[in-house]
Amino acid sequence: MTQALPERPPLRSRRPWSSRTSTASDVVAAIFLFISEAVVLAWIIFSYGMESWAAQGDPDEIDTAALAGIARMEIFLYVVLALTVLAALSRAPWTLVSHLLFALLLGALLTGSQQDYDRAHPDPTPTPTVHYTPCLSGSEKCH
Repeated sequence: MTQALPERPPLRSRRPWSSRTSTASDVVAAIFLFISEAVVLAWIIFSYGMESWAAQGDPDEIDTAALAGIARMEIFLYVVLALTVLAALSRAPWTLVSHLLFALLLGALLTGSQQDYDRAHPDPTPTPTVHYTPCLSGSEKCH
């Protein structure tokens, strides 16, 4: 007499995206992660301020601190986006929405800081070549 093998549960039920996350755990995770991300962002901004203050007016060190702050914020944006993907895979709508809002806020802050740095450091004007002759007549037909 042969014994039947016990049925294995379907593979689908063991994956995190196979069923929706409970609302209570979703809301708790959303609040905890949002507060944690806000603390990390505040730490990034505080460390930039302290590095700028420690530079004591040296423009090169202030620029270095600004670039380091921009790099930290960019890496943090990638981490938040990765957590957003994990929240989507876990089918946790509140966590997903809170991560998307924080990623939008972080993206706006990052874009603003990059634009401020670019405005403060414009590209130098190109030097004229040997074959360049300025057209002083205003007719734009000089060669």
